[in-house]
Amino acid sequence: MNNLISFIKDIEKMKEQTRTAWTSSGTQETVAEHSWRLAMFLLALEEDIADFDMNKTIKMALVHDLGEVYEGDTSAKFEIDHEDKFAREEKAMLHLTEQLPKETKQRFLSLWYEYQEGETNEAKLVKALDKIETIIQHNQGALPKNFDYHFNLEYGKKHADIAPIVKRIREHVDCETRQQLK
Repeated sequence: MNNLISFIKDIEKMKEQTRTAWTSSGTQETVAEHSWRLAMFLLALEEDIADFDMNKTIKMALVHDLGEVYEGDTSAKFEIDHEDKFAREEKAMLHLTEQLPKETKQRFLSLWYEYQEGETNEAKLVKALDKIETIIQHNQGALPKNFDYHFNLEYGKKHADIAPIVKRIREHVDCETRQQLK
């Protein structure tokens, strides 16, 4: 029981790790808020995307950024060493989950690795909506005046072909982004 409580206390840090997005009220978005809204996005699409294991995608959305628990999010706009980022986040995941029962730890790690590898349809769907949710937040939020909306028009676009509904959502969100450019 103590290990479970310790894990829950550790993931509280996700509520403090900020991202390069702001809410409509002007507060900086946290990693926890992003992961929650991504999971809600998937849940809302459950009936429109019948060919996917939606239970798995929602779980994957909840764990996909847990590797950012200690060091936070890195903006996609920055050129980074992806192998180094993966290694840091993997180390964080292994440390974070070491206190969980073996089966639970394996379940969390399996979902996280599946997302990182991006090979299954479920991982591809979560990745596509992860990017789209970020862009929606950028369009909705109170961002700095010098924010580069042009970046969003290409960000994660290659992932949108995973399902027709995702492609339509992406097209709609891109139209909203173009409105921000005016």
